[in-house]
Amino acid sequence: MAAPSDQRIAVPIDDPNADTEWNEILRKHGIIPEKPPSPTPMIEEAILEARRLAHENRLEGKDLDELDELEDIEDEGFLEQYRQRRLQELNALQKKSKHGSVYPIAKPEYSREVTEASQEGPVFVNLTSSAGNVESRVLSQLWRQAAQEYGDIKFCEMRASQAIEGYPEKNCPTILVYNKGDIVKQIVTLMTVGGVKMGMSDIDKLLIEVGAIRDNDMRVMKRMREAEDAEEEKLANKGIKSSARPSGRDDDDDDDWD
Repeated sequence: MAAPSDQRIAVPIDDPNADTEWNEILRKHGIIPEKPPSPTPMIEEAILEARRLAHENRLEGKDLDELDELEDIEDEGFLEQYRQRRLQELNALQKKSKHGSVYPIAKPEYSREVTEASQEGPVFVNLTSSAGNVESRVLSQLWRQAAQEYGDIKFCEMRASQAIEGYPEKNCPTILVYNKGDIVKQIVTLMTVGGVKMGMSDIDKLLIEVGAIRDNDMRVMKRMREAEDAEEEKLANKGIKSSARPSGRDDDDDDDWD
């Protein structure tokens, strides 16, 4: 039989994190660990910081017309700072906007127009279907819109069968992104980027992913705001329709009790 001094005594503990006098005694004698600090102050501090940054950056991505609409709401000096920043961004884009349309290319031009050109910045190539399948038509349309909006980025298009002999039609369209002479991104069909529902927001994500634009590019920010406004309007209209819908109860039913 063990000596009394060697026996372990089971100390009753209901909740080691509870603020009780018993737990304080146990903590003092090292029987239970100190209570961890409450995360609440850190969470509140993070929320306040997020609100502060959101307020400071509330004009981020707004174009000149949108800034003008805020003249009666925002401080004029604050607005002017953003106007000047937008003008600088627009001037920088205009200087870099040397493309503006899709380049249709043939195989002999591929090395010069794509591989070599990618030394100056990312080049996006659409290998399209010879039969003109639906996804190829969708991407070709988006390619034209992207080339117009992002005149500082080079967009090319070529029949896949001309670029690679025997290239399967089922793999069309295929997106190739070149940078510094190498392929840095490849997307085979639109299955992973929305399929036939692929839109300009998906093009934006691709451009950001490969480093062609920043995630706070004013063109991206504007499209995001437009999508958010459209969604809010859709929800508002849905709410109006729901409230206007008849309840299905006929007030004349009360007459049956007469």
